[in-house]
Amino acid sequence: MKVIVIGSGISGLASAIHMAKKGHLVTVLEASPTYGGKLNALQIGNYRFDTGPSLFTMPQFVVDLLEPDLKTEFKYKQLDTLCNYFFPDSSHFSVSKNQSQFIKEASVFFNEPDEKINALLKKSKSIYDITSPVFLENSLHKWSTYLSKSGIKGILNLWRLNMFTTMHNALASKIDNPKLIQFFDRYATYNGSNPYSAPATLLVIPHLEFHHGAYLPENGMRDIADILYKQAIKLKVEFKFNESVQSIQKKEKVIYSVTSSKNIYTPDFVIANCDAKVVYQKLLNETLPPQIKKAENSSSALIFYWGIKKTFPELDVHNIFFSADYKNEFNHIFNLKSLCDDPTVYINITSKKIKTDAPSYGENWFVMINAPHNQGQSWEELRAQAKKNILQKLSKMLNEDIAKLIEVEDYLDPIRIETRTSSDKGSLYGSSSNNRLSAFFRQANFSSKINNLYFCGGSVHPGGGIPLCLLSAQIVNKITPNANPRK
Repeated sequence: MKVIVIGSGISGLASAIHMAKKGHLVTVLEASPTYGGKLNALQIGNYRFDTGPSLFTMPQFVVDLLEPDLKTEFKYKQLDTLCNYFFPDSSHFSVSKNQSQFIKEASVFFNEPDEKINALLKKSKSIYDITSPVFLENSLHKWSTYLSKSGIKGILNLWRLNMFTTMHNALASKIDNPKLIQFFDRYATYNGSNPYSAPATLLVIPHLEFHHGAYLPENGMRDIADILYKQAIKLKVEFKFNESVQSIQKKEKVIYSVTSSKNIYTPDFVIANCDAKVVYQKLLNETLPPQIKKAENSSSALIFYWGIKKTFPELDVHNIFFSADYKNEFNHIFNLKSLCDDPTVYINITSKKIKTDAPSYGENWFVMINAPHNQGQSWEELRAQAKKNILQKLSKMLNEDIAKLIEVEDYLDPIRIETRTSSDKGSLYGSSSNNRLSAFFRQANFSSKINNLYFCGGSVHPGGGIPLCLLSAQIVNKITPNANPRK
């Protein structure tokens, strides 16, 4: 069967591989000059940066897509330190990859009984065990999922998912230390949500990191896209770069053609690896389905790529500098649609492990703060003020004038994210999870009104981030046809 995949982000690449392995003829249409979507790279002078996702967990989802020779070629290492956390009172805490060691050290640093921390991690695992076969690995929008053995088990255990309390309130009921609460609250940002609104079900996220670990590919995150592209090419997938999809034509409940900037295609079915809102509003020229229209957009990001002409031994690959008022920060992002003066700052430095990413005297800083999605704000002004606030914060906490150390610079804001990746309003994860029913508001992995249209990627079920994007491609693989083309 002839398959068109729209977009070559990580889900598009994975879907193309799955479809080619089924024996289909796959063509990927990509508006950009290269594959990878947000998972791209940037070279500025002697500094190399990964432009998008910087955390790599559950590498088995990538490896499982590869043939034996490429499995060997794809090299990555587990990080000994998951992340360094810096608090406003100048204290800092490093998270070990060893869960037992983390519990022991966190108990001392946060002055919390280790039984409480261990219980919290066990709760995270239990939520994962319940949700994974039902909400992550299968379609949330098919009755067969709920009628399966794991589905029935999941439904019977829904009461254990803490859907009716917020993530922050659930944490505050289990632990006392405000720093430790803030530490775990941060995991809501992994899918662009607000811990003060999102259900405590999101406490599933720490399990992905603590149980499975954090990794870094040998040459940076771009390696993930590179190896999947190699696998797709090996399976005879055809890529059409600099070829944007202009419209999708359908008759009754079937797509019969896809018009690009260069050609017209007549596929048997289509897999859209682009924002679901873009598919409906721009490609199909239709109104949004009610459930998607209701869903609140996720947060976006403001990122600075700084080549820093100094090395900082106290920093590692992943580093967090917390805000003194976390609730105020999220209030600005989700309610005021702006940026606070004291944002939480994340710094990713791959040159800590990949020496060629920066000169010997320097480091490649990927500096990110969470930001509201684009709603017409003055991003020039917001970006200038944010840069000033970030520099002031980092200079104080690192006891160094960071501005004087910036050798090269670039940035990514919600407008650029929207322009470059066709993400609605620059949202990084499609819709947020700020409602206990948010998972049901996400676009399903198939269209309920068009028989041969499927969806994968961060804006659809099960959500954003590398592991979930790859799971969305797995779900599409399960529900797409194997047999004869339509007549």
